[in-house]
Amino acid sequence: MGIVRVAEDVEAGLVGAGGGGCSGGEVTEPLLRRCGKEDAEAKIRGEAEASKCGSEGRETDGGSSLRMVLVSTAVAVCGSFEFGTCVGYSAPTQSGITDEVGLSISEFALFGSILTIGAMIGAVTSGRLADFLGRKMTMRISATICMFGWLSIHLAKSAIMLYFGRILLGFSTGVLSYVVPVFIAEIAPKNLRGGLATSNQLLICSGSSATYIIGALVAWRNLVLVGLVPCVLLLGGLFFIPESPRWLANVGREKEFHTSLQKLRGEDADISDEAIEIKEYIESLHIFTKARLQDLFLSKNIYAVIVGVGLMVFQQLGGINGVGFYASYIFSSAGFSGKLGTILIGIIQIPITLFGAILMDRSGRRVLLMVSASGTFLGCFMTGISFYLKAQGLFPEWVPTLALSGILVYIGAYSIGMGPVPWVVMSEIFSIDMKAIGGSLVTLVSWLGSFAISYSFSFLMDWSSAGTFFMFSTASLITILFVAKLVPETKGRTLEEIQDSLNSRR
Repeated sequence: MGIVRVAEDVEAGLVGAGGGGCSGGEVTEPLLRRCGKEDAEAKIRGEAEASKCGSEGRETDGGSSLRMVLVSTAVAVCGSFEFGTCVGYSAPTQSGITDEVGLSISEFALFGSILTIGAMIGAVTSGRLADFLGRKMTMRISATICMFGWLSIHLAKSAIMLYFGRILLGFSTGVLSYVVPVFIAEIAPKNLRGGLATSNQLLICSGSSATYIIGALVAWRNLVLVGLVPCVLLLGGLFFIPESPRWLANVGREKEFHTSLQKLRGEDADISDEAIEIKEYIESLHIFTKARLQDLFLSKNIYAVIVGVGLMVFQQLGGINGVGFYASYIFSSAGFSGKLGTILIGIIQIPITLFGAILMDRSGRRVLLMVSASGTFLGCFMTGISFYLKAQGLFPEWVPTLALSGILVYIGAYSIGMGPVPWVVMSEIFSIDMKAIGGSLVTLVSWLGSFAISYSFSFLMDWSSAGTFFMFSTASLITILFVAKLVPETKGRTLEEIQDSLNSRR
């Protein structure tokens, strides 16, 4: 049901609290009585004009209008870099930790996968924390907890201390994996939102690449410093950037809402139209009852849930956390140098993810997802073939090269689409009232899948190395069909326009 129709029903007294069922969209008629429309718009325009310090609505220069958005994004993605260092830490440190602390293979498998247990807890609480405390405060708390996690690992003398530190890191990454892309989506102009949101995955890849490369050169305790640095940068940078204007509008902090939006769009920019659109959309949501978990399964929200959860399920079934957590083990099993292999992964991830960020707002989300899933299918299939040849004793000289090529193709393909795009789509498809619950659910599903794959990977490899990668390649094929059939294109639309489009599909 469109916004105009809901507005007319409200004015006629036909829709009560919780009725009607509209999760937003581009607002063409505010959910206010018509007699008050001009006053509301005049107030918003007046506040916007006041914040321009006497300017007469001059068009701002592009560089000035983007500066604060870029700075704010750069600060936020320090949390993404931190995420990457946490995920990548176990790959290059396996031999050092098992030798020094005396962990068995199964104990180290628990060390690698227990990160996801903490992340699940973080995912469950992330939406509520971000809605109650704000996006900035949530990132600040996560960075602080992360620092304690790294210090616990650095000082660890036993498995218990390692596990404790890893759980703290997991909680922080679970929260950051939700709040960073949401914050970026809420501050970015619609024509740049996809590219800026992809910087989240770019910095995740950069963090994991840094741990892969530096971890091959330094001791595992010293590698902790790579994780501490982005925490410090995030904590410091948050003092200099504005809060999400959409969150401020949602909690009724009017003056701060206009100040934040003006800072993000440039001091001379005319923000009145955008402010009105955001406020009208928020008003449309506030006439309904507060969102509950069961509301996710209402007809107006279920499509977004299917898309968001489905993308995360297929992202994990493609095997990324098995490959990421145990890259060194995979290369060694195929007869290739584990250290060199992880370094090569680190080298290719960053430029390919950067290329994907450039394409995000040009080719669109759907195309990137389908191309990426095709590449992950090819990479897993090649790796599966290499292990099949090894098991059969055929062409042994081809096995290391084929395995290396397959893993690099897989990582490259994943980095361009299946890595960043599901998180971008997650940050776009839920309405502001459902974003906390929906985003938490999607993030929880992602970390549940991560735990299942990372914990079972070593057992699957013992069962059949070739079969493991053939299963991952099959999941990638199904992903292509899922994207082609169900995932909407969100490129070039405001968050409110996306909601209107989703409503029209149900």
